[in-house]
Order: sequence, then structure tokens, then C-alpha cells
Amino acid sequence: MSDTQNNNTENRPAPAPRRESEGQQNRNRRPRSNQNRSGNRQPRENREVDGNRQPQENREVDGNRQPQERNVDGNRQPNQNRQSQNRQDSGSSSKSRQSQSRQGSGSSNRNRNRRRHGPAPVDNALFECAMRNQEVQKERLNPQNKLDLTSKGKVRVTPLGGLGEIGGNMMVIETDNEAILIDVGMSFPDETMHGVDILVPDFTYIKEIKNKIVGVVITHAHEDHIGAMPYMFKEGLQFPTYGTAMPLAMIGNKFDEHKLTDARRYFRPIEKRKVYKIGNDFEVEWMHVTHSILDSSSVAITTEAGTLIHTGDFKIDHTPIDGYPTDLHRYAHYGEKGVLLMMSDSTNSYNTGITPSELSVAPALDRVMSKAEGRIILSTFSSNLHRLEQAINYAVKYGRKICVIGRSMERNLEVAMQYKYLEFPKNIFVDADDVSRMNDKEVLIITTGSQGEQNSALFRTAIGEHRHIKIKPSDLVILSSRAIPGNEGGISEMTNHLEKAGARIARDRDLHVSGHGGIEEQKLLLRLAKPKFFMPIHGEYNHVMRHKETAMQCGIPERNILLMGDGDCIEVTPKYMRKAKSVKSGKTYIDNQNNLMIADDVVVDRQKMANDGMVMIIAQVSRGDQKLLAKPRVTSFGIVPDRQDKAFASEMEDVLEHFLVNLKPGLIENAKAMENDLRAVVRKHIYRKMKKYPLIVPNVFVS
Repeated sequence: MSDTQNNNTENRPAPAPRRESEGQQNRNRRPRSNQNRSGNRQPRENREVDGNRQPQENREVDGNRQPQERNVDGNRQPNQNRQSQNRQDSGSSSKSRQSQSRQGSGSSNRNRNRRRHGPAPVDNALFECAMRNQEVQKERLNPQNKLDLTSKGKVRVTPLGGLGEIGGNMMVIETDNEAILIDVGMSFPDETMHGVDILVPDFTYIKEIKNKIVGVVITHAHEDHIGAMPYMFKEGLQFPTYGTAMPLAMIGNKFDEHKLTDARRYFRPIEKRKVYKIGNDFEVEWMHVTHSILDSSSVAITTEAGTLIHTGDFKIDHTPIDGYPTDLHRYAHYGEKGVLLMMSDSTNSYNTGITPSELSVAPALDRVMSKAEGRIILSTFSSNLHRLEQAINYAVKYGRKICVIGRSMERNLEVAMQYKYLEFPKNIFVDADDVSRMNDKEVLIITTGSQGEQNSALFRTAIGEHRHIKIKPSDLVILSSRAIPGNEGGISEMTNHLEKAGARIARDRDLHVSGHGGIEEQKLLLRLAKPKFFMPIHGEYNHVMRHKETAMQCGIPERNILLMGDGDCIEVTPKYMRKAKSVKSGKTYIDNQNNLMIADDVVVDRQKMANDGMVMIIAQVSRGDQKLLAKPRVTSFGIVPDRQDKAFASEMEDVLEHFLVNLKPGLIENAKAMENDLRAVVRKHIYRKMKKYPLIVPNVFVS
């Protein structure tokens, strides 16, 4: 061996032991592109690590082999000297850069020599299968393919209540020749409507088309869907009324209260899952849905133009107390046939997920009742009979008798038992006047007033005005409901009275669930029905706007969704949906103490008196010289304090004298016109000084 060969052998690190692995065999077959100019292989410590064997000097010690560096005499170099030896072996910087350049070139060559696999060949049969399935999906999701686009039929939809508000639901569906109403509900007043107990829709448009109306369709028995029925019938607007037993029975009770018993002859009981011909233009089917009241329904209305679905109020409860879940099969049935327009409940449009089942309240009721040491007073919505059923069952379990207080609660429970929706032995119920003689641990009192209504049984009990029930410090009051928007103040006032009387209040979230479906339930019905056009209903504007977004997520184009307001009329055909006109809508005020309507101007006057006060002026004027014959009498209410009454009266006298001096010729002969002008002058003067618009009542006598 020559000296050159000896030197090369000594400077090159000893090779690692051969491995008979597949990777080693592949490395042995690599092209020798990394050799230096002298024909020797490049040292292992300078090799690149892209898919090749890791450089010996860079291997970790944890489970991998240490670099196999050896000293000059062929023995393995000691570990402590390896780092310095590596620095010596690297040579000068120029040699290192040259080595790295060659190393990069070798890595690039190896990458180019790798085998590149092309795409797999396309199987024509599989490709055709994928295309056919895409067409099937488009076909089933496209409502255009299921509607008769050649139809000349059209239908108009006009909500008269329930949009821009919670409650007061009423809608008109009409063709050129006929019309039907869906629900006739009431709503509740706000704090500015003094002396008003309930609100009912304005029936002006119903009077205009009364000769076209062939029936009233009722979805369920909540007050905001049936509460205005007796007031409409009192107006002479009496039509055949279609619904299931529970809603019609509750409407019948209202008719009895309003002395309209004879109006029961208009009732037309229906069976669910059966199509009824109403008039000549409408075919209607009632589809069962779960809600916070028994026997609720959606309706499918078939017309010449197509099928319209009105969901009513709904939730998707798969474990309802009565065992009757929402009839999703009928929704799917109409979805397969094709739905022109869907109108859907928007009340819980902001509730993500799914509304819990009514059955989820049971553990909380059981827990609370098992620990109660005294009387239990449960307050909930009078129509939530499933909640009452669960509470009564747990009360019986713990040996308590049931006392029901509140006219609406008693009536609803009685109707449910009469028609076998609920079944309880009569011996578990006791009268209110028996409660005081019973042991506190043996009584459950079920009452109305969960919304803080001042005339309700619970509110009168809280302030100590109920004849039979007085609050005790040992009482537990369960508020099993949520506050309807606008009722928070009344509920707070009532709970303050209850706590002052010593009662404990249970308001756990587990004690109540909503009766309206959340976003996921809204999506489910949208996907089942697959309507071409969509109109969110039942809720304030922000609710219907959020429901619109949910519908767009479910594939309904934005151009096919309309947000309506009360009185807006839309026209729908298989080809388009558009706003047609607006009709008169609004609210009529009702005094529930005598079941009579209150004129609009009366409510306006009450609002003025409450906000700005009232001024009464009585004066006697000479016809000849238009001067005061005596000192006028001025009385004010809510304008100035009592100690300033005289000064204010004197000021009004000056205003009146100035008014008479500048009175237009001949106006004194027209007493009504003169009083109107005087009213305007006094109002302007008071506003200039006090920034108020009081109610002005002038009485001018001319002699």
C-alpha cells in the first residue's frame, strides 16, 4: 500500500458495521456522486440527512449509536476527545464549504433520482357513480323540481299580529276567492297603557274580507293564540273554527265567560294526520308538535299555488311526558312532495343547541320537594299542564294533598281531566279554605302569578290580600317559569313581598325549560320541509332576523326570505314571493274587569295625564265685548305643587284674557272652535315654561 493510500485510510473514519436492512441495501445502491476529486468517498459526518442515513456525529445517544470515530492507529477514539478531533478533521473553512457544496449537489441528485408516482387511472364506472349521486343530492334538495311552475295559482299571506312582538298571533291566508285565519291571539300591555289588561288585534281588515273567510284554524290553546276569539265573535265576525279537542274546549270556556255559549256551534273538531277541505281553495292537515301545552299542532295548507306550512309554536321533545313526540314524518312527507312557503316560530332564535325536554325538570322538582319542611307553593304558567302533572305526581309521592288556586289554573286542569289528557284521583285535591287546618308538610299549593300579575293569586297572597292563604316563614315558593320580556319589574316586586313575609324562593334554572325550539330544532324542520320560500314569524325583529340567518345556513337563498311586519301582505306563487300591499293593523285595548274594549283616545288621555298632568279651565265670557264676566276657575293636576295653585291659576287667567282680546271676529259664536283654539294657546304656553304637554280641558260659557 502506498503512502497516499495509507494517509487516506488513516484520515477516513472507520465504517459502521453493515446492516442487512432494506434501508442499508438501498443506500449501498446509491450513485457514488459524493466522492471527492481523488476518487475517495466523502466522510460520513458531512452527509445530508434528507431521507438518508443520519450523520454519525449528529446521532443522539438515547437508543442510537454513537459516532464511530477512531484515532490514527485504528482504535476507537475516546469520547472526551471526539469534539476536538472533529474540529481538526473539518480542516480549513474553504475545505468545509467545498465539502458542503458537494454534499448539496449529492442530495439534489438523489432527489432527482427518486421514483415519482403518477395519479391512479380514473375508473369510469366510479366517476359516473359519483356524478349520478351528486345529481340525486341536488334533486332532493332543490324544491324547484317538486313545484308546479306552470301553475297560475297565487296566495296572499298577511300577519295581523305576532311580528315585532311576543304574542298576539294572528294571520290571514287568502286566495282570490276565499280566506282562512290562523289563530286569533291576545298579548299583554306595557306599563304605559294604564288601565289596560290585555291587547287584541285590530279586526278592521277582517271586517273588510269577512265574506271571503271560510274558517279559523287553531294550532294550540295558549292565550296568545286563542285569547282574542271571544272579542272577534263579539264584533259579529263568527266563522267555523277548526281545531283539536283541547284548544276548542278552552275557547268554549271563554265563550261561556263572555256569554257567547251559542257560538260553540261553530266548532269543527279535527283529527290529526287527516286532511280537511275548508271551503273550495284550502286543504288543511294538523301535524302534532310538542310544546309547553298539550295537544299542539303545526298545519300544512295546500292550495292551487302549492303547500304552505305554519309551524305554530313548537319544540322537538323526543321524550315528552305524554309520550307523543313531534310528528317529524309528516314534515318529511310534505318536504318530499314540495313546500312552497314555510312560516316558522322564531321565539328562541338565539338559543343555541336543543331545548331540553320537559322531562328534565323532574329531578329538580323531586329534589326540592323531598327537602321541603313546610308548605310548598308552586307557581307556573297555567297552561303548562305537563309541568303540573309532574309536580302533582311528586307531591303525591311525598304524601301531600293538592290545592289549586287561580281561576285559569283551575279551569285548564279541569278541562284536561274532563277530556282524559290527564287522569288523577279526585281525593288528592283539597279546597283553599281547608289548607289552614292541615299540616304544612301535607300541602302543595299550585297557583297562577308566575309573571307577577297584580291580580293573580300569588301576588295577592304575597301582599296578604288572599282570603285563605297567608305566607308563613316556613313556606317554600317555587317559581317554575321564566320571565316574559316586560314582566321583570312585576316579578321583582312580587318576590320582594314574598321574602319580606319570610318565604324562601326557589328559582333554579333546572326548574323550568322553554316550550320553544332552539336553533338546532329550527334547522331540523327547515331541512325536513325544504321550502322554496321562508318567512320567520312569532317574535320581535331581532328574533326573526336571527331565524333568517339560520334558514340561509340551511340552504334557502336570501332572496327567498322575507321579514314581515304586522299588516304587510305578501303574494306567493311557485315562481316568486313579493310584498303586495299593507293593510290596517294594530291593537285594541281591553279592560278585563268588564271584558269591554277601551277606545284609543281614552288610553292616549291616560298616558298624557300620567306623564304631563291635566289642566281644567272654566270661564264665562260676554258675547258682546268678549270679556270675562267672572274670574275663571283653573284646576291643575300633576303640573305644579299645591302651594303654587293660586299663582298658576292667576297665570292662566292672564293667558285667557289675552286670548279673548285677540279672538278672531265671529269665533265666539262657535264654542267648539273657540275651545280648540284656547286649548292650543294654553298648551303652547305651558310647554314654553315647563316643557310639558298636559291634557287641557277648557269649558267656556258664552252669555
